[in-house]
Amino acid sequence: MKQTGFIHINFNKDTRDMQAIILAAGMGKRLGEYTKNNTKCMVPVNGTPLIDRVMRQLSELSLNRVIVVIGYQGEHVRQHLGDEQYGMKIEYVENPVYDKTNNIYSLALAKEKLLEDDTLLTESDLIFDDRMFHLLLDNPHPNLALVAKYEPWMDGTMVCVDEDYNILNFVPKEAFRYKDTSHYYKTVNIYKFSREFSKKKYVPFLEAYTKAVGNNEYYENVLRIISFLNSHDLKALPITNEKWYEIDDKQDLDIAEALFADEKDVLRKYYGRYGGFWRFPKMLDYCYLVNPYFNESRIVDEMEAQFRILLSEYPSGMKVNSLIASKCWGIKEEHVIPGNGAAELIKALMEMLPGTLGVTRPTFEEYPNRRDKDTLVTFIPRNKDYRYNAKDLMDFFGEHHADNILLINPDNPSGNFIPIDEVLSLAAWCQQQNIRLIVDESFVDFTNGFENNTLLHDSILEAYPLMVVMKSISKSYGVPGIRLGILCSADTALIQKMKKMVSIWNINSFAEYFMQIFNKYEKDYKRACEKFIAEREDFERKLKSISFLRVMPSQANYFLCEILPPKNANQLVLSMLKRYNILVRDCSDKQGFDGKQYMRIAVRNHEDNARLIAAFQELEQG
Repeated sequence: MKQTGFIHINFNKDTRDMQAIILAAGMGKRLGEYTKNNTKCMVPVNGTPLIDRVMRQLSELSLNRVIVVIGYQGEHVRQHLGDEQYGMKIEYVENPVYDKTNNIYSLALAKEKLLEDDTLLTESDLIFDDRMFHLLLDNPHPNLALVAKYEPWMDGTMVCVDEDYNILNFVPKEAFRYKDTSHYYKTVNIYKFSREFSKKKYVPFLEAYTKAVGNNEYYENVLRIISFLNSHDLKALPITNEKWYEIDDKQDLDIAEALFADEKDVLRKYYGRYGGFWRFPKMLDYCYLVNPYFNESRIVDEMEAQFRILLSEYPSGMKVNSLIASKCWGIKEEHVIPGNGAAELIKALMEMLPGTLGVTRPTFEEYPNRRDKDTLVTFIPRNKDYRYNAKDLMDFFGEHHADNILLINPDNPSGNFIPIDEVLSLAAWCQQQNIRLIVDESFVDFTNGFENNTLLHDSILEAYPLMVVMKSISKSYGVPGIRLGILCSADTALIQKMKKMVSIWNINSFAEYFMQIFNKYEKDYKRACEKFIAEREDFERKLKSISFLRVMPSQANYFLCEILPPKNANQLVLSMLKRYNILVRDCSDKQGFDGKQYMRIAVRNHEDNARLIAAFQELEQG
C-alpha cells in the first residue's frame, strides 16, 4: 500500500488548541478483584495507575483541558485526579447508568464538549507508548483513527482501508471473518476529531443512532455508519513499532506488565512466562529452541484439516498411544512411553529414580531441579568451551560415584556433542557399573549425520537395558504447541511403572494425530533437518563476525556465546528487547559457569537470523 497525504510536521507545543476526552465509566468486571472496589482506569500496571500514565502523556501536549467521563467508582477518580493535573484543567462528565449502558452513551453525555474544540478521544483501559498521541498531532489530517495491522492476539473492532488509508468499513465482532484478516487493521481506540467533524458529522449521527438503536452500543458504530456514506472524512493512521495493549481481563494485565516493565524487571517478567510469546506482536523469540523448518511440511495442512474433529473428540488412552508412538519411531510398544512434552516424563523419571544423579554443568536445569540438591553429583568441564567426551565422564564418575548419570547430547546450553560410538561405550561402562544412564537426545536431529546418531533402536536399547533415552518432539520437530515427548528403554518394568504414574489421557488428540500421520512426512522432516544444518553453518559464520561475541561450536539448534568486554550480557539482552523486539537468553547465572558473561542464541530461519545479525551489527557500531 502507498501512504498518501501523511506528511509529518511538528506543531508548536505552546499553541495547541485542543482538548482530550477519556472514557472511564465502565465497571471492568472481567478484571475480577482488581476492580471490585475500584474503577478500571485506577488499575496499576507495574505500580502506576492507567489514568496517571495517560495524564502524564497528555500533559506533554499543552491541551486546553481534559474531560473524564466517569461512572463506576467515579468518586474515586475525582478524588485521585482533582481539578488539575500537571497544570491541565480537568472536567468531569458523569454517567449515572454506567451499569446499563455502553461507551456510546458515555460519549453522548460529552457531546456538547465535542462541539467546543478539536478532540483527542481515548479509552481508559489502554496502555501505550508515549509517542502515540504525537503520531496523531504531528499529522495534518484533521480526523484520524490510530490502527494496528491485525495480529492473532487482537480482539474487538477492525477496519478495512483503501490505498490512501481512507476507512472503508468498521468491522464489528459479529462480522469478523478469519479468512479476511490479511485485510484488517485493529482500532487502537485513540482518535483525533476536528470540531467541524464532530459538529457536522459525528454528533448528529450519534444523536440519531442512540435514538434509533439505544444506549447499550459502541461509539464506533456511529463511525461505521459514516464510513458507509462513502465519506473520506476519517483516515486510518497505522502505527509501526509502537507498543500498546488493551486491558480487559487479568491476562491482558499480565501481558501489559511484561510489555511495559521497567528495565530492572522486564527480563524476569518475560523469562518467567516460559513461552506463550505469540501474544507479543512482532517479537522474535531467540530463547526457546525448536526446528524452524518442519512447519513448512504439509503435515501442518493435514492437521489443520482435522482441527475441528480433533478439538471435539477425546484422545486415545495410554495403551493406544504407546502403540502409535511405537509405530512412529520404530520402537517396540513395551519400550516406549509418550508424554505431555518431555517435561512430564522428566518429572516422573526424576521423582522415581533412587539414589544419586550425576549431572554435567552448565546444563538444562529441568532434570536437577526435580531432585534434592543433596543427591546431585556435579561434573564441570574445565575448559573455556565447556567441551567433554565419554572418557571425561567415565573418569569423573569413576571417582565420584553416582547411581544415575544424565547425558544431554547435544548438551544445553554448551552445544557439546558426543558421537554415538562414544555414547555406546559410556552405556557399556554404566551397564558394567550398574549405573542408570539417562540420555536426552532432544537435539540430536540437528547434528551432522543425524540419521545415524539416534539411540532409538530396539537393538541398542536391548543391548543396554539400564539406559533410558528421552526425546522432546517439541524441539526436534518444531511443534511445541502440541506438547509431545517420548521416553524409551528396554527396562520394561521401569516403562510400565511410569505408565502407571501419568494420566491415562496424558497427551491430547493433536499430539496423537501427529504421531499417527508423521511417517507419511518423514522425507519432509529429513529435508527440514538438512536445511537447518545449512542455515546453522551460515548463522555461525555471521555470529563469529560480531566483535563482542565468542561463539562456541555447536551441534544443536543454538549457540553458546561468551559476551566480551566492554559489552555486558544483561545490558545486551535488554538492548535487543527494547530496541529490536528480539528476546535472547542471558544464561550467565547458570550453575557451572565461571563468572563470565554468556548468552545462548537459538537458530531460527534465515530471515529471522538476518534480523538478529543486523541488530548486533548496529549495537557493534554504537
